[in-house]
Amino acid sequence: MTNILLYNPLLAILSHIFFIGLSFYALQAIMPEKIIKKNQVFRAQLLFILLSFAIGSTVSNFFLDISYWSGRIPTYFQ
Repeated sequence: MTNILLYNPLLAILSHIFFIGLSFYALQAIMPEKIIKKNQVFRAQLLFILLSFAIGSTVSNFFLDISYWSGRIPTYFQ
């Protein structure tokens, strides 16, 4: 039982890091020059980082919830 309790936080941390990195990589496809005002480079970079955190953590929470609830399904059929 203790292995499961130690494994879940590690899985959550790795999942969040992976999906935040993946969302940051995906956001690189956007051309911010057409949206962001001139001479606002720092603000644009900060926006990209915050969007990466928001999207990545949301997607990670979704997959962690799916994993948790799919593991609970067999208990309903006992």
